[in-house]
Amino acid sequence: MPNARLKDYLHLHFLVFIAGFTAILGKKITIGASEIVWYRMAIAAVLMFIYIKIIKLNIRVSKKTILKFSAAGIIIALHWVTFFESIKQSNVSITLAMFSSGAFFASFIEPLFFKRRILVYEILFGLIVVLGVFLITSSELNYINGIILGLLSALFSTLFAVINGKFIERYNATVISFYEFISGVFFLSVFIYFSGTQFDVEFFTLSKMDWIYILILASVCTAYAFIGAVEVMRYISPFTVILSYNLEPIYGIILALILFPETEKMSPQFYIGAVLIILTVAFDALFKNNKVRKYKRVNESDN
Repeated sequence: MPNARLKDYLHLHFLVFIAGFTAILGKKITIGASEIVWYRMAIAAVLMFIYIKIIKLNIRVSKKTILKFSAAGIIIALHWVTFFESIKQSNVSITLAMFSSGAFFASFIEPLFFKRRILVYEILFGLIVVLGVFLITSSELNYINGIILGLLSALFSTLFAVINGKFIERYNATVISFYEFISGVFFLSVFIYFSGTQFDVEFFTLSKMDWIYILILASVCTAYAFIGAVEVMRYISPFTVILSYNLEPIYGIILALILFPETEKMSPQFYIGAVLIILTVAFDALFKNNKVRKYKRVNESDN
């Protein structure tokens, strides 16, 4: 891997900032969560298709593989729907704090997929995350619906990441995402239709600001962010990228406090719980990185 330059690290943190800004857009857009995600995935799929054509990428895969990608697409759609609905039911700070608990879910989901045992420190970290969630819940009971939806969003996100981790071993990341976006749009179209909403003129009649926010969400925060994340990992280690993305809730919560001070100021107990969760996620990443390094050193010494 080439040595990373300053601009590569700045690019990485810009991508993390964009991830945190996604929650801000979710609060600003006035339409429902399902509709937000439908537009996000539909527009992103079109932009991704244009990108595929520009780089002349072969996207042909088997029908069985398309079905697998489609299942993952439904999961990421559910993640985004619960994420944006959590914001609407509570606020940005609650949603991002709950979203940070994803590493806790990963500690129990990964062993199932990769057939490894659960580590003792993962259980300890899991208990600390539970404590953080308890502190937030007990101090913000009026946001209980948002808290539950935020936890569901984190669960879906972790499940999606683990499944995609297995896909990426065999398939191109752009191809995977393109099919996931398409399947997500189809799934949401069926869901929205049976929920009683019609795809008529009213559905596509949005305010000027909603269109602007949705276009930013689909282009900058989805299509560009994905391509940029793939590009930055050419120069920066996956560990550094993952650890940096743990700053997403911090960036998002600070932005929310600046932009929406009247609804985002929380109790001291909330911030204690949020810090516990975020620090635990960071330490979990550090432990895993040290373990990988030790494993590599042992293998190198054996060889």
